[in-house]
Amino acid sequence: MQREIISTKDGSKTLYIKELNESYHSTHGAILEAKHVFIKNGLNKVNNYEINILELGFGTGLNLLVTIDEFLKTDKNHIINYYTVEKYPVNESEVQNLAYYKLFEEEKLEEIFQKSHACEWDKLVEISPNFFFKKIEKDFHCLESIDLPKINLVYFDCFGARVQPDLWEIDLLKKIKEKMSPNGLITTYSSKGTFRRALQEINFKVEKLKGPPGKREMINAVLQSEDFS
Repeated sequence: MQREIISTKDGSKTLYIKELNESYHSTHGAILEAKHVFIKNGLNKVNNYEINILELGFGTGLNLLVTIDEFLKTDKNHIINYYTVEKYPVNESEVQNLAYYKLFEEEKLEEIFQKSHACEWDKLVEISPNFFFKKIEKDFHCLESIDLPKINLVYFDCFGARVQPDLWEIDLLKKIKEKMSPNGLITTYSSKGTFRRALQEINFKVEKLKGPPGKREMINAVLQSEDFS
């Protein structure tokens, strides 16, 4: 399907698929949404020395960029391993026209943004000191076939349930759960009721939080130990 680049309200850009009437990020602000959902209510809630992140899916690379931007603000004495799954990569022209790094103060982000899109698929690379990155070109439903360490944090950034309802159902969530560590966190922009109930059914503790601009609510879900009562 054809993708076009559109502007969002915070000055950043995103990709839009006209046939689906669906954009890759919120038109209320792509960067604002990414920071609110995946940094404020994701990365900043995980205190491990070594953090294993799984992103579904890579798309424009914006979530990686906000994560590295936050990482570079710390003492960088911890380690992040960032795994992202994507079936339909964006093309080189789209990458260059999105140019997200121009909207950040950190000068290193231009080199990292370019490197993340150019690096080899299915190969773990140190994209910045102590920050390791691997992009995996597969369907989300093939998650069980992907070799991953135990995941502490999941960026659930699939297209919305209106256009891809199967991604918000229990079958995929069970596969994600199998890849996660106890007390691992899923964060997502959605607060869909059927999605919340599916998470609860497989032993996640679900919390509704204030959403990013343009959305009233979003979800955090923490994987509880099997003997939780």
